Amino acid sequence: MTAIQDTAERPRGTRLPRSARRNQLLGAAQEVFVAQGYHAAAMDDIAERAGVSKPVLYQHFPGKLELYLALLDTHCEALVEAIHAALESTNDNKSRVLATTEAYFEYVSSESGAFRLVFESDLTNEEAVRERVERVTRDTATLVSKVIAEDTDLPEEESMLLAVGVCGLCQITARFWLAQGATIPQDEAVRMVSSLSWRGLKGFPLHGGDAAH
Repeated sequence: MTAIQDTAERPRGTRLPRSARRNQLLGAAQEVFVAQGYHAAAMDDIAERAGVSKPVLYQHFPGKLELYLALLDTHCEALVEAIHAALESTNDNKSRVLATTEAYFEYVSSESGAFRLVFESDLTNEEAVRERVERVTRDTATLVSKVIAEDTDLPEEESMLLAVGVCGLCQITARFWLAQGATIPQDEAVRMVSSLSWRGLKGFPLHGGDAAH
């Protein structure tokens, strides 16, 4: 996936390949949507931020909603990939919980603020947006639930319930931590939240009746 360019990296007055121009426009739209929210943002603002004319913007995206959905797809996929990488980074379950928690905090603390498009959208009344937000919640929890189900005797439904709890805890606490000014060092906040999750999860026995390791 090609990275979305931020304003500082965006060349102006330069003829770009279509894919590069698309990423440039997405970068401008992301900045405007994060700063203003969907409803207050205007295509004029996005075109101006990108340094292009509105006709150029409309050549790539037929409307504001299409721009927003393209960004949602990008950042939902990024979170799912981050959680997958965290779970694959180790075979030790305690370390998996730590890595998963860290992935959420990294996602939320990114300077781009793009997590707001996913978790703090002002457009959840739009079905296409709501579906994507629900899907990223389901997809991340499914990744975690598979690990829980593989390592315990819990059925699929119970594993998924625990996984939603773990992911929800990570996401909500990370956002709260940021909203409070990140006064606790990030690594310490990650350690505290992962410890809370692990203390609950380790009470469920592994296959064979041993406690989780």
